[in-house]
Amino acid sequence: MRFVVLLIVLIFPVMDVLATVRFARWTGIPTLVWLVASALAGVVLLRRERLTFRAKTLAAMRGDQPLMRGLLDSGRRVLAALLLISPGVVSDLMALLLLLLPINLGAPLATRPALVGRGFPRDSLNGDWRGVD
Repeated sequence: MRFVVLLIVLIFPVMDVLATVRFARWTGIPTLVWLVASALAGVVLLRRERLTFRAKTLAAMRGDQPLMRGLLDSGRRVLAALLLISPGVVSDLMALLLLLLPINLGAPLATRPALVGRGFPRDSLNGDWRGVD
């Protein structure tokens, strides 16, 4: 089983580069242009995600956003950036598919953010007060 996984890991980049060469020949654009353009897009996405991840983490610590939503979204963007950096059209298509997936758009996985640094919600302190002698 380990041999099969190792074989897949070693053969995928070779097949991906061969597919890129054929695709470049079919479109008439040089192969090096495809490889450099996708690598630059991956580096830009990775640098941008570094700043975005920091902002999302700070917002989660303040209680403005749920933590898991930011982690899942940043994780898929980092994986897409790494796929864009790796050479090949097939890995670029997988990266674009990852970026286009509608993950974290709705609220099914969202939890309520923690109330760190905000105090109590307004409704939690309602009640009657009586002094006891």
